[in-house]
Amino acid sequence: MVIEKIEIKNLYKIFGPHPEKAVDLLKSSKNKDEILSKTKNVVGLNNVSLSIKSGEIFVVMGLSGSGKSTLARCINRLIEPTSGEIYIDGENITAMSYNELLQVRRNKIGMVFQSFALFPHLNLLDNVAYGLKVQGVPVAKRHEKAAQALKGVGLSGWEKHYPQQLSGGMRQRVGLARALANDPGILLMDEAFSALDPLIRQDMQDELMNMQGKMNKTIVFITHDLNEALKLGDRIALMKDGKINQVGTPEEILNQPATKYVARFVEGVDKTRVFTAAHVMKKPSPLLYAKDGPRVALLRMNEVGISSIFVVDKQKKIQGLLYADKAAEALRAGEDTVISYLDTDYAKVAPETYISDMFDMMATVQGPVAVASPDDHLLGIIVRGTIFAALSGGESPL
Repeated sequence: MVIEKIEIKNLYKIFGPHPEKAVDLLKSSKNKDEILSKTKNVVGLNNVSLSIKSGEIFVVMGLSGSGKSTLARCINRLIEPTSGEIYIDGENITAMSYNELLQVRRNKIGMVFQSFALFPHLNLLDNVAYGLKVQGVPVAKRHEKAAQALKGVGLSGWEKHYPQQLSGGMRQRVGLARALANDPGILLMDEAFSALDPLIRQDMQDELMNMQGKMNKTIVFITHDLNEALKLGDRIALMKDGKINQVGTPEEILNQPATKYVARFVEGVDKTRVFTAAHVMKKPSPLLYAKDGPRVALLRMNEVGISSIFVVDKQKKIQGLLYADKAAEALRAGEDTVISYLDTDYAKVAPETYISDMFDMMATVQGPVAVASPDDHLLGIIVRGTIFAALSGGESPL
């Protein structure tokens, strides 16, 4: 049986004097405004149920007042739920004593807030080590862990500097390092990049993605920014009035909105800044193998009406791109192989390249674009029609 990293069941949070009455009214289909009018209670969460997998970036997004930050703080019980259950690694934390909860917070969960919350009188090393100090970890050990955490966020060598000497982006890196210092399995990031300038924010998003490739943490990321959610999220939960409207992958949220609210929310999204080469690439077929000769090459191109074909070795590592006129030239020359006729200066992108970053290339390239791994293994191919069909929701001409 697979145990989810975080599982939330029928979670309610009511702020006000009569929370139980408000929950009963919610269960009888009264809405948030009606409950406020009748009971003076504010609905924070309304019957939220979620399962979050180990190692995924799960983004919770919505407008102000949607309940997203309340949900994040309920996960580690900084805010006490009114009713419902929260499980971490199969353990019900809503049933835990204070001391048991304290151990979970110390050992399993790190949190990064929108405000940097750094101590101005402590250098970066001691800021990052502060949580470990509270736990009673010896000085040498906590400084060792803090230094490792600072190195992990790209701030090695800055240990003796103070927060006021850093830019906003660097201070947020320190906040992230502090959350990582005890190597928690879960990171709660509540609007962590919202206070940053746009360019620094993008850099931090990229840095988080790079770090996640190495850390493989379970990250619950709270944001009101749709583009940020689409960029970071393996899955996204979109909230309104304390309820979950939809949970899905970025593609599902964009292409299959479950409610009118979600459809309005994603209207006008620039898909070229969300979809990547991996989203729009087509299966690399047909292919030519290095052992094949010019006659086979021309036959395969003729069968599907194309004028170029990628040549790969047995492991599908790209050797080059062969154009039909070069294959014909090799045939006339009586060649048994086409290796010396390949164009090795072919267009190539990584699978994570955004479509918006490919437009200049697509405007000038003659043949198909290879989508390749760092070691040049062919993952897929892209032509102009592939991109336009994917963005319109239609079928590619390939």
